[in-house]
Amino acid sequence: MVKFLFKEKILFSLIILSILSIAPISVSAADQTIEMLNKLGKENMVFSKKIVKVDIGNTVFWKATKPGHNVEFIKGGVPKGIEKFRSKLSKDVEYKFEIPGIYAYWCTPHKGMGMIGFIVVGNDKSNLDAVKKIKYRRKSKKIALELISSL
Repeated sequence: MVKFLFKEKILFSLIILSILSIAPISVSAADQTIEMLNKLGKENMVFSKKIVKVDIGNTVFWKATKPGHNVEFIKGGVPKGIEKFRSKLSKDVEYKFEIPGIYAYWCTPHKGMGMIGFIVVGNDKSNLDAVKKIKYRRKSKKIALELISSL
């Protein structure tokens, strides 16, 4: 009888593991921190993370690791209903994301140098066409095309 119960437990465990391995597992994105940097590897004037995915209700914290940087949502590059957002230079800032969609942002003084990033909230890419239509300039244009293609 003991052997039979042991075999039943093993069989039950294998069935549960099989079900879990084929069932989609939802992993919630957590709050994120992005550093504003002068240099990262071979890149100059860059955010430490270029694309971040979060869930609705999560917060992104931008850390002013180096002076002279800020965060500004790009006009036309955020979901409808989002107001202008622009932080002060050299100051840490955070934003709680309540509306799903893609949020394109840059460092205002270094946008031409390619200091841009994207936040995807709730895995919603419904405003992707609007993000593609933004007039990126100089180095940001090349970087934006690469990042958009990986969204």
